[in-house]
Amino acid sequence: MSKLKIAVLSFPGNNCEVESVRAIRNADMEAVFFRWNDDVSKLGDIDGYFIPGGFSYEDRGRAGMISARDPILEFIKEEAAKGKVVIGNCNGAQVLVESGLIPNADGLQMSLAHNAVDGEATGFLSEWIWVTPSCDRDRCCTSNWEGTMHMPIAHGEGRFTTTDKDLFEKLKANNQIAFQYCSEEGNVSEDKVVTPNGSEYAIAGLCNLEGNVVALMPHPERTPKGDPYFASVKKWIEAHPVNKDDCCKPACRQAGNNNNSAVDLRQRDPVGVEIFIETIIVNNEERTVEQAARRQLKDISLKQMKYFSLTGNPQEVLGTISLFNANKEKAAIRRGKEFFSWDSDAKKEVPLDIDKQQVVLLRRDIPDTGSAGLKEGSQTGVCYVCSGVTKKEVCNSDVLEIFGNPHSSTLELL
Repeated sequence: MSKLKIAVLSFPGNNCEVESVRAIRNADMEAVFFRWNDDVSKLGDIDGYFIPGGFSYEDRGRAGMISARDPILEFIKEEAAKGKVVIGNCNGAQVLVESGLIPNADGLQMSLAHNAVDGEATGFLSEWIWVTPSCDRDRCCTSNWEGTMHMPIAHGEGRFTTTDKDLFEKLKANNQIAFQYCSEEGNVSEDKVVTPNGSEYAIAGLCNLEGNVVALMPHPERTPKGDPYFASVKKWIEAHPVNKDDCCKPACRQAGNNNNSAVDLRQRDPVGVEIFIETIIVNNEERTVEQAARRQLKDISLKQMKYFSLTGNPQEVLGTISLFNANKEKAAIRRGKEFFSWDSDAKKEVPLDIDKQQVVLLRRDIPDTGSAGLKEGSQTGVCYVCSGVTKKEVCNSDVLEIFGNPHSSTLELL
């Protein structure tokens, strides 16, 4: 009898393929390495999919956002809709949440946001934690084991959160909170010692309604202690066979975001002294986010800038090399309705004319992790200057969700 085949779907920047392949093989399944731009015709005999960890597309825009909008995800959504297993660990979990496959294949319902406890950013976390299944053993494809499991985490954006607080109640009612952070003894807690990333309800992993799609932030593939996680996948597939003749054909239902509705964005008034910083050299994040946006608006051109609103002197930013480097960046300043360019050599402001035909978006993350080193009341964010498109074209949900996840950030017009 041939072994079950799991495709390890690799995007540019992923770095956990080797240990993922090893974990799948340890569970007596065959691992098939598959690049994001390979031909999907190679996947006709695949039994399930694994999206590994790492930093796909360098987490440009935000973790998982670009990969989640890659054309291959439309195929993965179809496969998931037919009942095939789809698992994402760490960056893979971020991709599944951003794609809408988690939690309910019903659009962007939540975020894996920057790690933060009690509103204070923790930064990137690389340490060992404990998790335990918090659903029934037969509830999802990776939960068929008991007790606790010791494994590492390695992420900067792993905090499960949503602005739809009713969603958590639905997830509880549907038994979709599949894994939670816990103590070695199995006691679940949101205490930062147990849940260091601030994830709400100590959530470490979620499954979809059907149980065949799972997003988990920790890394069971990086330790032999995680083998039961992958053994569970094998048992699930054997107990839930999928007719492969129906696969690699159009799905009976379309999963995904599919939420192309108009959004009435708030117009932001000038706040304090505002600074806009753009790079002189090529900005790879800017170009990659632009490519993602062009899947929605083919004529859009993008300029990305760092944003600061200060209660103090502009030199607080412009005189700090870690915030502004005149060798590779240039700055503009807004005071009320007047704009100035910053002459770094003369250390003075020069009047500046602005193209008012452009659509300018400001994203501010919640919490504002960039303002910690500035004076109280200061704010930070990311500006996207959109050219070649209208405000009406930009202000629909599918486009705006590229620039900011509404469950962990705000978007305003400038």
